[in-house]
Amino acid sequence: MRILAVLVALAFPLLAQAQSRTVLPEELGLTVEVEASDYTPFVREMIILNIHGIYRRHITRESMEQPDLDGFSWTQLGEDIWREERINGEKVKTMTRRMAIYPNRAGELRIGAFAHRLTLTDEQDEWFDHAILSEPLTITVAPAPEDHSWWFPVRDLRISDQWSNAPDQLKRGEGVLRVIRLEAVGVTPEMMPPMPELRSPSGIVFPHPDKRLVELSPEGPITYAFWRWTIRPGNDTSAVVEPLKLEYFDTRRRQAYEVDITAQRVAYGDVIPKAPPPNDGALAQEAARLPGWPLVLLGICVFAGGLWAAVSGWRWSGTAAVQRFALLDPLTRQILRAARDGDAGKVRHHAAGLLARDGASAERLKLLAELDHVLFDPRSPPMDLLSFARRFANARPDASASDIPRIPRMQQGST
Repeated sequence: MRILAVLVALAFPLLAQAQSRTVLPEELGLTVEVEASDYTPFVREMIILNIHGIYRRHITRESMEQPDLDGFSWTQLGEDIWREERINGEKVKTMTRRMAIYPNRAGELRIGAFAHRLTLTDEQDEWFDHAILSEPLTITVAPAPEDHSWWFPVRDLRISDQWSNAPDQLKRGEGVLRVIRLEAVGVTPEMMPPMPELRSPSGIVFPHPDKRLVELSPEGPITYAFWRWTIRPGNDTSAVVEPLKLEYFDTRRRQAYEVDITAQRVAYGDVIPKAPPPNDGALAQEAARLPGWPLVLLGICVFAGGLWAAVSGWRWSGTAAVQRFALLDPLTRQILRAARDGDAGKVRHHAAGLLARDGASAERLKLLAELDHVLFDPRSPPMDLLSFARRFANARPDASASDIPRIPRMQQGST
């Protein structure tokens, strides 16, 4: 007990000094530092300020007053962090605050002193006010490059292009929602570039208001921007959405980049050519079957007719005779089959084959021009391919067909 009394008596002067109205310089300290970097920041580029306080006195109340940051916009990166640490073996209380500041102009910009206003206690346990000040700072800022449509310096940027459903498989009259999402580290919402104008010569584009959200982190504010459009083909078939470009400056790599968001086709699903049927075993077996009795009887009749024509001396007129019977004309059957399958490219191919074999006519050239207009003009309405094939097959060469130049046959698969 006597030893405890001696220890308390020895410690009492130190306790009294710690609670006195006399505040020694080493008891309280406040520093403001710019996060270290080996480059000169540009205008609108994020600069991190670290505000650090060390306190060896009991604090009853506190409030931080920051200077008028003339020439800067700023945001605080979260709440102040208070904790106890050991410095040189001594247990002290510390406070840390991180701020992101953005210079609005180039040149030498001054940051005044921060003031931490504290309420302390004296020997009589009475409260009294005391303030500690940081040293002022001067920051050199470089002007922003002038070769950018929108100066956009970021520490990190992520872009995603999302569609509500498959843009080239829409139902008739349906639209698709396109959302471009930007995630930028080191910028505030007002620094994000404006939503661009999305263009489509043959489509209808409905822009939605852009949406911006911000999240604070120790590395700086993280801003999310959402650019949204509803797109629909304007000609009942398909449309092409033009590409977009976005420029930004990577403040970590100190390099400018350009992002290309590619063009996209938007179309109704029923205007896309049908895929060829799979070549499986069932189809191969079906193709290997012998023709039925009706075709056998037809073959016998054709053979008998040919034999009679040869015996009687009747001369066969070749192609002109075949053209009288569409069932016996292989090109006619092929163009009708392609029309039933909805394959416009094969219809065009077989139509060119008919022209190459029979010679051109005014009616067939007109029909072929109508088909080419549908194939190569995305704004043209769809064509009834079966009706076209029948009209084209029934059309006959003109009497002066020899004066009309023949059209070369297209390569298989071209459109």
